[in-house]
Amino acid sequence: MKNLLVLFYCFACVSLAHDIPKQFVDLSDVLPDAHYDIRYASTNNFVGEKIKGYHAAKCIIHQDAAKALTIAANELKKSGYRFNIFDCYRPERAVGHFMAWAQDLSALKTKAEYFPNLAKSTLVPDYIAAKSGHSRGYTIDLSLEKKQPDGSYQPVDMGSPFDLFDTLSNTEDPRITPQQSVNRQLLKSVMLNHGFTDYSLEWWHFTHSSDPRDRYWDFEIR
Repeated sequence: MKNLLVLFYCFACVSLAHDIPKQFVDLSDVLPDAHYDIRYASTNNFVGEKIKGYHAAKCIIHQDAAKALTIAANELKKSGYRFNIFDCYRPERAVGHFMAWAQDLSALKTKAEYFPNLAKSTLVPDYIAAKSGHSRGYTIDLSLEKKQPDGSYQPVDMGSPFDLFDTLSNTEDPRITPQQSVNRQLLKSVMLNHGFTDYSLEWWHFTHSSDPRDRYWDFEIR
């Protein structure tokens, strides 16, 4: 009980230490051992430019989801894994940026890397939506890394890269290898065991079950 109270107190302190709503935290403050590869704060994403609202490469997330993630991460650590995190809370202005890009059918410089087999006009709504659960703060995009004998970590082979808009990214796609399927199921099982639900079209996408689905936020990530 004492440890749980300390954990709750730490989450509350962290949330007050940043210029964000009190129910949100910077996940790296409570889960420093994860790898944070926040793609939309860089040009390494399907739009090919930094996304509106991402002024820092931070994973901001609701404290309920953060608590579940820290417990899941501790479980994975025992088996030599850690999370590789791509995106967390997403400002509504970023969603608007995605939609504007999706509607510009002439912007195709990232097609070969991110949607080689789909027409851009088909990306909405399955892969890009006008309203995103990320903007409520309970959704996270992530993968796994495996600890190596020298202490470094290497990405786990999931059969397709993050944000590949293709049926190959469907969790149960039959074209992936048996080992890639095992890897996807490992991520899915640990997330479901700690209160998240998955999105079958994207193996990396999970939403915490405490999401009340009642508010979308637009504060910037700084």
